Amino acid sequence: MSDSKAKGSKDARKVPMRDFSQSLPMALLRAREAVMRQFRPNLRAHGLTEQQWRILRALAAVDAIEVTELARVAFLLGPSLSRILRDLEARGLVQREVDARDMRRGVLSISTKGLKLIAQVAPNSEAIYATIARRYGARKLAALHKMLGELEQSIGGGGEADAGDDE
Repeated sequence: MSDSKAKGSKDARKVPMRDFSQSLPMALLRAREAVMRQFRPNLRAHGLTEQQWRILRALAAVDAIEVTELARVAFLLGPSLSRILRDLEARGLVQREVDARDMRRGVLSISTKGLKLIAQVAPNSEAIYATIARRYGARKLAALHKMLGELEQSIGGGGEADAGDDE
């Protein structure tokens, strides 16, 4: 290939935007992956996927929650959530009831068995958090949480779920 063709093909790939390595979404995904790499073995040891754990954690924080609200807080698309809930229900980790005010809606809660599973996973999870805080720095980690919350608020957080990380 001639030098002019090679140069031309490089020029054709130039895009009028920041370098890929400076992409905020990619930086956040890389950081998320680095963090989740620490937690996955613990989840797998208890037969859980990241998404299942996210649902159980969300349910443990409330008495009961409507399915669409759970999808929003757990950042899962409806079809993915439905599939995951079927498995969690079959395992007896969550309970579904009909909403007394609107019979068309389902209300979910975590079961006693689900709470026991969280209690089993929690010690290792907290140890992983402690390791991350020790390696990265507790103050820096707190500042990062604060900055991420501020970023989310400033650009209008609370948007649609993304199926990108579903199994």
